[in-house]
Amino acid sequence: MKELKLKIGDVAPDFDLPVLRNGVKERLRLSSKSGTSMLVLAFYPLNWDVVSTRQLVEFQAGRSEYTRHKAEIITISVDSIMNITAWEREIGPFDFLMCSDFWPHGDVCRKYGVLRDDEPFRGAAQPAIFVLGMNRKIQFQKFYSVGEVAPLEDIVSALEGIN
Repeated sequence: MKELKLKIGDVAPDFDLPVLRNGVKERLRLSSKSGTSMLVLAFYPLNWDVVSTRQLVEFQAGRSEYTRHKAEIITISVDSIMNITAWEREIGPFDFLMCSDFWPHGDVCRKYGVLRDDEPFRGAAQPAIFVLGMNRKIQFQKFYSVGEVAPLEDIVSALEGIN
């Protein structure tokens, strides 16, 4: 398990990344989301990976569970926005934001302490969840092992603890 760089109560590092929103490519600055809803940052290793596919499909299936807590999921991987677009077309559609931390490679993952430096998936994101309050402060964080799907219950419990 990685040593945590960020702690509960820290303000989540801001970022500006390409994002896929309802099939349309845009840019997302995290600070622009402050005060609008709680945010769930969900880092996953790679597109086209079976476990990553299961994770995102489960996020979509459980959408009502986190939207009832006024939370929004933002997924982040090191794959390019074009790769994310092709993958989402195959396994989606998804009602959440999908960010590309492709260039500079893994910069946001590094800031959050989730960039893998060992195999498997060296240079990809460690599966992790960060729940941010409306003030962008980290309220919950958990790292998962490669091959593990983050249970929706972890997110829902964290959101219930904030409300």
